[in-house]
Amino acid sequence: MEEKRTMVWNIASSIGIALTIPYILYKVVRAVYIKKVYGALAGKVVVITGASSGLGEALAHEFYKNGCQVVLCARRRQELDRVRMDLLKMHPTVPTLHPIIVPLDLGNLDQLPSNVDKIIALTGHIDILINNGGISNRGSACDTKLSVDMELMKINYFGTITLTKAVLPSMVKRNQGHIVSISSVQGLIAIPERSSYSASKHALQAFSDSLRAEVNKHNIHMTVVSPGYIKTQLSLNALTGTGAKHGQLDKNTEQGYTPEFVANKILNSVVQGKKEVVIASFIARIGIFLRKYFPTIYFLVMAHRANKSH
Repeated sequence: MEEKRTMVWNIASSIGIALTIPYILYKVVRAVYIKKVYGALAGKVVVITGASSGLGEALAHEFYKNGCQVVLCARRRQELDRVRMDLLKMHPTVPTLHPIIVPLDLGNLDQLPSNVDKIIALTGHIDILINNGGISNRGSACDTKLSVDMELMKINYFGTITLTKAVLPSMVKRNQGHIVSISSVQGLIAIPERSSYSASKHALQAFSDSLRAEVNKHNIHMTVVSPGYIKTQLSLNALTGTGAKHGQLDKNTEQGYTPEFVANKILNSVVQGKKEVVIASFIARIGIFLRKYFPTIYFLVMAHRANKSH
């Protein structure tokens, strides 16, 4: 009996060792790989739009603490100053260049190329452009003024692609670069009361897919990130059908992911060179699945949702 127990114990020990050694090796190799890849971020020039709050601010912290030269861009200079001070205060041991501030307005299309020229004059080049800035809307398509549709397209789509087109020549010349466009789950599946926002993000998705194919030969990477709800001020600043500010923090937004969580996912996606990333709940993923494979069911669900909102 004792011999049987000893034999069973020896077999169990052998199995345990056989399973443990590969796991330890995997962890060691992975740690070395991560350190090497993340180390490659050090010194990279990362331009972030919408960096004055929310996800843009969180992205600034993620890339800065990983050794990047971050360029903070947004309209509100005072808030950019605050973000810059927070970066220096919260990450004092980071061996990197100090954050740079370049105020810009995505709605001012004519000025964006000169904003890019200014950034390149200050940094020498741009390694990573993160197109994060944008606005949302609340209101039915019927009740939304055309001027609101145009405003969202101007900022979310035309502002983003104007900035991207201004950055591209320098990346092509250097034969390297990475462009990250922050879209939305609503760029993949449109929902009621978001026609303007969804349309602008749909357009950005299509532009990015075309651009990805075209710049591949220049070693320029394109990552499109489609997050679900994030707990930011996006709904507060969203435009209603009349063009006024929504001014309310929606329940879904309040219960959304933290900006820090999403920012970390985005940084990981950039490091891994992913082409497309969806950061969303199980329910949102079901919606994406239904829209793609069972559109009739999806249309019925959205019609029901629209009827409930009135």
